[in-house]
Amino acid sequence: MEALWIVVALLAAGGIGSPVTMLVLRLARSVDTAERRRAELPEPADQPQFDLPDPPAEPPRAPVDSLPPGVLRGGLVIGVLERLAVTVAILGGQPVAIAYIVAVKALGRYAELKESPAASERFIIGTLASMLWAAGVATIIKVYLL
Repeated sequence: MEALWIVVALLAAGGIGSPVTMLVLRLARSVDTAERRRAELPEPADQPQFDLPDPPAEPPRAPVDSLPPGVLRGGLVIGVLERLAVTVAILGGQPVAIAYIVAVKALGRYAELKESPAASERFIIGTLASMLWAAGVATIIKVYLL
């Protein structure tokens, strides 16, 4: 029966963790967007308004390899592996291994994170959301079901 609960924990942490992490990242982006909108002052009505030219009908196409700023390549797969490793570490009674997981992930992404503040922010938010989800699932399974 313990093996079944371990499999359930791994499936819940690894599989359901991706939508949870994406939701947290979307919420963070919406909060950031709302703050930027509040910071922008409306234009006074008495100042002259300038008509801007219409944008081109079709925007220039970006290369297939390019990703939006702040999006790191391979994040989905790395996130699933990270959640599985955190879950195994907690269920195996080795929570110290989580420090190794974080260190390996950060060192692997160091060059990309150094170049882009947006990517750094998404990395931190995504990592924390992902690891908290995995730790929560593993802890609930370990405390209540194993």
